[in-house]
Amino acid sequence: MGISTKSFGKTSKGEEAKLYILENKNGMKAVFSDFGAVLVQLWVPDRNGKLADVVLGYDTLAEYEKNPTYFGSFIGRCGNRVANAKFTIGDKEYHLEANENGNCLHSGSFGYDRVMYEAETVVEDGAVSVEFSRLSPDGEQGFPGNLDITLTYTLTDENELVIDYFSVSDKDTIVNFTNHSYFNLAGHDSGLVLDQQVLIDADCFTMTDDKLIPTGDFTEVSGTPLDFRKRKPLSDGIDSEHPAIVLGGGFDHNFALNNTGEDVEYVAELYDPKSGRLMEVYTNLPGMQLYSGNFIREGLNGKGGCKYHKRDGVCFETQFFPNAMNTDDFISPVVKAYEETESTTVYKFTIE
Repeated sequence: MGISTKSFGKTSKGEEAKLYILENKNGMKAVFSDFGAVLVQLWVPDRNGKLADVVLGYDTLAEYEKNPTYFGSFIGRCGNRVANAKFTIGDKEYHLEANENGNCLHSGSFGYDRVMYEAETVVEDGAVSVEFSRLSPDGEQGFPGNLDITLTYTLTDENELVIDYFSVSDKDTIVNFTNHSYFNLAGHDSGLVLDQQVLIDADCFTMTDDKLIPTGDFTEVSGTPLDFRKRKPLSDGIDSEHPAIVLGGGFDHNFALNNTGEDVEYVAELYDPKSGRLMEVYTNLPGMQLYSGNFIREGLNGKGGCKYHKRDGVCFETQFFPNAMNTDDFISPVVKAYEETESTTVYKFTIE
């Protein structure tokens, strides 16, 4: 168990970036950068004890500076979509970058995955952590308030990757953080993820319009391809003619989780029958976006010289519902000035 660091090169602005390598007693490793607080590698054992890197990504810092697919990204200040790229707090309207179909996706082209963070490491009994922090200034991306952010990644001896988010602002603002890692439990370079099996503990999803903005209605998963209440292959229904699937080009949907929100609870899992790797997802957030990598550019250069293709990875993005600040029936991501926000997501790896 331990933590080591090495150079990740210089950014286009001349900033020195590092990689932080966390390793537990089982040989599982997680690698992060202080540029973007991104998850770069995640090495997990299979049923024979063989390690494989199970997240898609790049080899170089320059590629993470572009990263159009958000591989491994810390997303903020507001993940997912905001309708018409605007929202109102009190009597003031705020405008964001309209970077997708007239809406704002993942807070615009300048995201929290494109900046440097201060880093601190902690080694404790049974866990190792790296803590990334920065001040997001008032007006950054169009959001109000100076927002102090701390993002802590912890690797435990129980093979858990724990993500703790903390923030506090000096103005009322929006906070909806998420992680955008693409998982392939057979290995990042193993090709299509469609044979891997998904379970999501959710009875409903948030139906969207043709621009993938929720209508405000909760639609029951029963009788639809979005019913993952029993484990099934990702391929099952991904090319269905169901309107929700056609709109998303596959799975790109936010689920209303059956958790209480009071504790960090089990909400989903991904299983690879070939390797035996099982990833369980736990969170105290109300929603989760399942995204099946529908828009990965064909032949995109990935780690180790491999080429990535459409649906080579799948995301489990825990979060508030998309466009929640503009939707009356959704739990609001609006945070009052000086009110501390905390949330946790855990990806736990076992063998089956």
